[in-house]
Amino acid sequence: MKFFADTSDINEIKDLKEYGLLDGVTTNPSIIAKSGKEFIPLIKEICEITDGPVSAEVAATDYKTMRKEADVLRNIADNIAIKVPLTQDGLKVCKELSDEGTLVNVTLCFSSGQALLAAKAGAAFISPFIGRLDDICFQGLDLIADILIIYDNYPEYDTEVLVASIRNPMHIIESAKMGAHVMTAPPKVIKQLYNHPLTDKGLAAFVADWEKTGQSIL
Repeated sequence: MKFFADTSDINEIKDLKEYGLLDGVTTNPSIIAKSGKEFIPLIKEICEITDGPVSAEVAATDYKTMRKEADVLRNIADNIAIKVPLTQDGLKVCKELSDEGTLVNVTLCFSSGQALLAAKAGAAFISPFIGRLDDICFQGLDLIADILIIYDNYPEYDTEVLVASIRNPMHIIESAKMGAHVMTAPPKVIKQLYNHPLTDKGLAAFVADWEKTGQSIL
């Protein structure tokens, strides 16, 4: 499974890369707004840190403006993935950009039917939002399972399932067990995968026992 960081925090992105936990980055208008930084220079800086795909989302909702924005964004760097909403106009932009060799991440997916449309449009990534489905009492992980079944039935689809709106480590684990290609999560959630009380307990015991020997490796 590829690990994408759902953040625009440069320090967090560099930290994940240092530990081998960064395969790409996803952003959205909300994340950019929280950063307080200028959009294009920030995306350019992120692209310089990682060789993996960096999702930069269009802000418009109509076809003509989305297309113009996409052309600006994809000129920032070779590893830009244009992020478009799962609407008719968004999928039209997706089809055109994909045919031109540009990676496209289709976002705000909430049904397997939508995911099927994105694959037909040539999307590189489909982003189902499982946390938001959980919020309205729908099992978000069930959607991941359904999309994977559909895509597996049609090998000609190259679209990767990018699990988004991840709220906890179990979302990551369960998605990985299903065979999801990519997940994107805030760095703090990714780092929670390190944690287990038995690891802490075992390490404390090892340290205590070693100190009793009075020895030093160095």
